[in-house]
Amino acid sequence: MSEVLSQSEIDALLSALSSGSVDANELKEEQTRKKVKVYDFRRPNKFSKDQIHTLQVIYENYARSLATYLSAQLRAPVQMEVLSVEQLTYEEFIRSIPNPTILNIFSFYPLEGSAIMEINPNLGFAFLDRLLGGPGYAPPKIRALTEIEQTVIERIAQRMLDYLQEPWGSIIELEPSLERVETNPQFTQLVSPTEIMMIVSLETQMADVLGMVNICIPFLVLEPILDKLSVHYYYSSSSQKATQENIDNIRHKLENTRVPVKVILGTTTITVKELLELNIGDVVQLDRSIKKDLEVVIGQRAKFLGKPGVLENRMSIQVSHIVEEGNEDE
Repeated sequence: MSEVLSQSEIDALLSALSSGSVDANELKEEQTRKKVKVYDFRRPNKFSKDQIHTLQVIYENYARSLATYLSAQLRAPVQMEVLSVEQLTYEEFIRSIPNPTILNIFSFYPLEGSAIMEINPNLGFAFLDRLLGGPGYAPPKIRALTEIEQTVIERIAQRMLDYLQEPWGSIIELEPSLERVETNPQFTQLVSPTEIMMIVSLETQMADVLGMVNICIPFLVLEPILDKLSVHYYYSSSSQKATQENIDNIRHKLENTRVPVKVILGTTTITVKELLELNIGDVVQLDRSIKKDLEVVIGQRAKFLGKPGVLENRMSIQVSHIVEEGNEDE
């Protein structure tokens, strides 16, 4: 709309053309003249705006899923949002992160190459403190990870990477796998310093602790799927109707899911003194009669009632009733 002239501007332009102060031929030459566009060879733009927007949509979905998982795992409210999606050189990325920090280097199978998930040390140590029974505070001075802390970080980092599969599913079926954890960015030479990287910054807050989770993916890793990184492709793929093959795959996975099964013989209450005095041969009386059926617990719920017995020299349970929402039905 800014290029539309008002009536007064049109009159002024016609007056200038008629007086000769503005040459019509010069205006035509200026329009046909090629415009110069600034291009920085040190930081070439290898990702288009549409591709960057698609990555932002993917990681917004990822941030929501990951925040839910971390809130449940840490038993504390965790908020995550995409702060920025930009392309930088690897050298610029390494210079922008603290030392030491928590660098989780992972593979992006079936894509070739490795990527980095950097967890700000304040945030990482707050996670560790919470997982190990603390209130979730970061230490006053950042230090390197101990062996126990590194093992804990490896486990939670792999779970965080697993949540990348769903938001990327409309583009490609990924299997992220943690390769190693580093703390010194200077010793982590993933690619050439001038290589372009896609940096996704997730602002993360847990209680009073605020930090960043940066996901750094080299251009060479994403290059094979650049043609699929479009918003149109992403939404058209994610909105496809469920096929019979997909339904069968989901049913197959559900049918082969392992669930814990427990049989509750009974319960009782004793004092610590009685517990310490227990010896071999002592009898602990339970609150269940031997004539009553036993509860068969699936996961955390009592689903069946059954009678104990022996089958092929193994202790067994024979289902006699089905328990549904607290009611017993034969």
